[in-house]
Amino acid sequence: MKCANAFFISFCLAILGSMTSTNAQVVVTLQPASNQTISADIYGQFSEHLGRCIYDGIWVGPDSDIPNKNGYRLDVMEALRDLQMPVLRWPGGCFADDYHWMDGIGPKDQRTKICNNNWGGTLEDNSFGTHEFLDFCEMVGTKPYISGNIGSGTPEELAKWVEYMTSNSQSTVVNMRRTNGRNEPWDVRYLGIGNEAWGCGGNMTADYYSDLFRRYATYTRNYNGHLYKVACGGTTGDYGWTEILMRKVGTMMDGYSLHYYTVPQDWNHHGSSTEFDENEYYITLAKALQIEDFIARTIEIMERYDTARHIDLVIDEWGTWYDVEPGTNPGHLYQQATMRDALVAALSFAIFHQYSYRITMANIAQTVNVLQSMILTEGNRMALTPTYHVFKMFKGYQDATWVPTTIENNSYTTLSEGRVPTIAATASTKDGRTYITLINTNLKHLQSVKLQGVQGKVLSAQVLTAKDVHDTNTFDQPNEVEPKEFKGYKQKGGEADRRKGGKADGMKGGEVEVTMPACSIVTITL
Repeated sequence: MKCANAFFISFCLAILGSMTSTNAQVVVTLQPASNQTISADIYGQFSEHLGRCIYDGIWVGPDSDIPNKNGYRLDVMEALRDLQMPVLRWPGGCFADDYHWMDGIGPKDQRTKICNNNWGGTLEDNSFGTHEFLDFCEMVGTKPYISGNIGSGTPEELAKWVEYMTSNSQSTVVNMRRTNGRNEPWDVRYLGIGNEAWGCGGNMTADYYSDLFRRYATYTRNYNGHLYKVACGGTTGDYGWTEILMRKVGTMMDGYSLHYYTVPQDWNHHGSSTEFDENEYYITLAKALQIEDFIARTIEIMERYDTARHIDLVIDEWGTWYDVEPGTNPGHLYQQATMRDALVAALSFAIFHQYSYRITMANIAQTVNVLQSMILTEGNRMALTPTYHVFKMFKGYQDATWVPTTIENNSYTTLSEGRVPTIAATASTKDGRTYITLINTNLKHLQSVKLQGVQGKVLSAQVLTAKDVHDTNTFDQPNEVEPKEFKGYKQKGGEADRRKGGKADGMKGGEVEVTMPACSIVTITL
């Protein structure tokens, strides 16, 4: 009977796949450029003291046999520089509201050792603290985003931390920084006032947190002239929390944060990162796409209270969350990454671009060895995940102008969790170039796409795909899933008009016909 049921499910999935695929050509039309800038900070990341994100991931210590510079892994640093990572959030996450910054400064052999109660109960020796993080940000060329402790900390503690990092006065706390080796202040702009205050950050109510935010925000002084304070949003779907904060905190906050994780199954059993069937593949994409409704409804509330748009929306934790890899510490959240994760990232970016008039930052969870990470490490070996390659393919979108697109003749996979389009698209323009990304979510079928309204010549094209959606980049096979040159397109018009003497700005839009592999992401630069 079990075999019969399994056969019936497989048969239904095969029928579903054939019904949701189409041989008809999908038409994607580029509209005139908007006035929306896609903030580079949308491509930010998140590094928490969790598992092997910091230790073994970013920091190995100066005495390590792993190639390093002053304790920082050279391979990881170089990979992050290559991404042009714009902003990095630290030290949490849930860890932030257990973190006392004074424990992580001064001589390393005198730093306080604590138990990481949130993530596996492992020993935290605080060898990676404020100086190590902020120096790392300078070394890789990224902006720091500090998540402050209001769960177990005090207003005075957070106020002095901000002063320690950003003031150039002769106060005792600033002179302590100088004694510890840093004369000039760091350029710290982003400050989170707590993290997930509704849960691990203190189990607060929205009213209580609003009052607390106002108090802490008052005492964190703006020494450098551009301190940007981010308030905690509610748990997923808690729009009442948003209402209360917009009403009670208002423009005392510069940014309002949301967290959203894509979990294929449920919080008791997230699902495997590498072993999933076709149905769970589409469920994962459908759940990833649900973030758009969360964003749209949150923005609707923000618009009622802040019509001038002084307050930004910050998605400072997002990504896939699966069960940990077998044999690893459950509290370390180490998971592998497949082509499925690459598609989640690309679809998410397309949504963030659309709402970039409010969304000014996003931080994927997390940078190394945790959840939907960019990079995996093991000893002196490193592997770049499919998600890393999506970030790299999207570098051209940083600080570009969003170009709206319309899609005709599309088809959908419909589930109880939502509809997954066969083709998704996003586009932008910057410095005389147009960037177009097409996403084919269909697991089995090629898809023909006609790009309309195209102006200019195709300069380059890349494709990210895999022989199998379950493929991963491992330490033994680190290049299994990586971008390759894409030749499956044919350009018509546009450039031919230019050769006849027409100017690029005045010529009629041409067309590019694209044949996309199944389960793929294609980027085209014009």
